[in-house]
Amino acid sequence: MGMKPHILAIPYPAQGRTSNSSVIVDDDNIDLVSIPDGLEPWEDRNDFKKLIEAISQVMPGKLEEFIKKINNGSDEDEKISCVIADENIGWALDVAVKMGITRAAFWPAAAGQLALAFSIPELLEDGIINSNGTPIKNQMIQLSPTMPAIHTSKLGWACIGDLATNKAAFEIVSRNNASVKVANWLICNSALELEPAAFSLFRNILPIGPLLSTNRHGKSAGSFWEEDSTCLEWLDQHPPDSVIYVAVGSFTVFDYKQFQELALGLELTNRPFLWVVRPDPDHDHAFPDGFRDRVGNRGQIVGWAPQQQVLSHPSVACFFSHCGWNSTMEGVSNGVPFLCWPYFADQFLNQAYICDVWKVGLGFSNGDESGIIKQGLIKDKVEQLLGDITFKERALDLKELTAKSVREGGCSYSNLNNFVEWMKP
Repeated sequence: MGMKPHILAIPYPAQGRTSNSSVIVDDDNIDLVSIPDGLEPWEDRNDFKKLIEAISQVMPGKLEEFIKKINNGSDEDEKISCVIADENIGWALDVAVKMGITRAAFWPAAAGQLALAFSIPELLEDGIINSNGTPIKNQMIQLSPTMPAIHTSKLGWACIGDLATNKAAFEIVSRNNASVKVANWLICNSALELEPAAFSLFRNILPIGPLLSTNRHGKSAGSFWEEDSTCLEWLDQHPPDSVIYVAVGSFTVFDYKQFQELALGLELTNRPFLWVVRPDPDHDHAFPDGFRDRVGNRGQIVGWAPQQQVLSHPSVACFFSHCGWNSTMEGVSNGVPFLCWPYFADQFLNQAYICDVWKVGLGFSNGDESGIIKQGLIKDKVEQLLGDITFKERALDLKELTAKSVREGGCSYSNLNNFVEWMKP
């Protein structure tokens, strides 16, 4: 018998990328080990500039120490044989090169977003962005005629925070562009059928998705927060295609006024809704006076939901989403139309895919003069989406396309199988 592969998988430390830890996978054995991210437990990890700078300064050295500890104290067949790292932490690939270990980069978002990152030299040359990644030209750009158009102000690194944060993000993206060149594989949580133009532009990006965050029992996996599964029983009480599911991710923050307008908009629809309002002591949500009493059992509010199970439930009519890529893949894989409310980073590109390319959802404008999306518009968008059966029909067609990709004979299936075979010593 040959040696078993000993894989070190390193996700980015954020909700949606599995966990804030490194994972060592040895055949069927999984060990979870932590590597310091450079911040103290009490420090604010929502401060992106501070977080990405700390990670870059501290984690590479800690990772190298960790690998040396494992490999120097192990028999030959127990040494780490491959590193799989989130492409957003390219330094991990550089460490693997330094230590003579084979390596793969995993891109957890849309291939189109990575294509934009890889196109930075052209964006600089064309004078669309400056050396800090800040847009110079106020315009829509499109990498190819069949890819979504996106406004320069919504480039993934240019809409994270203030100028200093955006600059730090741009520097990391540029650095990752260099680091990923040393990867033996670059795999992506997408499907050829969803983004053919992006995969045609950059043929080194190999789709292996959609990858859904469920365990072998079909339940959600990899969440930082405890899921409230009682909402599934509530969904059972409602007829097919009747419930609005509202979940805007782990980072989106609504101010008091916008939160109130969203609540009142959901009330105005006169439809049942399941709303995820995550517990966050720093952003106390105050529901409108009498809101809970008026909606009664028509509105179910939970702190966190088993999203994959919710979206696969027949009673769910649409997904009111921030358009994070994991949520986008889960909605697409379950044939659910979208109401798009992107917050930052790659979510704007994802909305463009949903609304403009796949045509399985509707987005909101920028709101009133203060940027607030009013309750009446929320009600109108829900009625427009659910009143047009073609959105659901296209969503079901897209569901079937992606399902074929991960079945035997599909592109994602073949790529993943080839990747697994490559990892074996």
